[in-house]
Amino acid sequence: MRSRTLVGLTFAVLSAMTFGTSGALAKGLLDTGWSPGAAVTWRVGVAALVLLVPGALMMRGRWHLLRRGWVSMALFGLLAVAGCQLAYFLAVERISVAVALLLEYLGIILVVGWLWARHGQRPRPLTVAGAAVAVAGLIFVLDVFGAVQVDLIGVAWGLVAAVGLAVYFVVSADDSTGLPPLVLATGGLTIGTLALVAAGLVGIVPMTTATADVRLADLSLPWWGAILLLGVVAAAFAYATGIAATRRLGSKLGSFVGLTEVMFSFVWAWVLLGQMPAAIQLLGGLLILTGVVLVKLDERPAGLPSAEQRPRLEEHPEPAGV
Repeated sequence: MRSRTLVGLTFAVLSAMTFGTSGALAKGLLDTGWSPGAAVTWRVGVAALVLLVPGALMMRGRWHLLRRGWVSMALFGLLAVAGCQLAYFLAVERISVAVALLLEYLGIILVVGWLWARHGQRPRPLTVAGAAVAVAGLIFVLDVFGAVQVDLIGVAWGLVAAVGLAVYFVVSADDSTGLPPLVLATGGLTIGTLALVAAGLVGIVPMTTATADVRLADLSLPWWGAILLLGVVAAAFAYATGIAATRRLGSKLGSFVGLTEVMFSFVWAWVLLGQMPAAIQLLGGLLILTGVVLVKLDERPAGLPSAEQRPRLEEHPEPAGV
């Protein structure tokens, strides 16, 4: 069990690290004239193509699993991929990036609430404390204490993005369908790509591209090189390892470890764009890690009954020899 958790944490950190590259890579594309909608559609589409062959190979002899897992795959693609990305960019059109990202990451609180409402997993004191500390850290990292403009429609889109993020962690943690993590990622990214293309065709999201080279630190990349990095590293690898991590850690802990993506995004912005994080943002990073540790300490070992279950077990002990 301990090794499973260690592997899960390793996958989670790798996923957060690679997800964190998306901001810097996308910024380079946007500076050359790409629209956000076009950048995210190419990112998701390339990732779907990269995972298509290995995903199909994993399904050899197990195609019947799609009958049980197509709903999860559709939810993942429409809400966790296309819906979350689309809502986030629509929010950014009206409110600052910092506030939009903060609203999106409120999805981790929605995960805790879902587990409580749907599965009766009432959050214990350490989980509540961890959530509070992690959100406080996120506020510091995003430095939202400056002057920001709040638009109610933009806030609404940010909250929709939070729902999409919560769906990502909840669906990723569900292994009842038997779908391998790589297959779920492949199917979800494919469905997400189709949804984003449809959104572009009807004019919801502008789809503007450019062919100018992309500047990252002292490097100059062709546009297709930046797209490959965005699709292979920041999407295909990130989604695959993220789902594998959440399967091992559960949706609650997986979502809190996912908060480290914000820290990594600042590190990559520093390395690739020369944007040095401020001291208050570094403090926020430490608070996020503290919140993750608190949530991990509150994880109940497998097989142990909850506090609500113990009295009933004591009143009705197992018969001897069972």
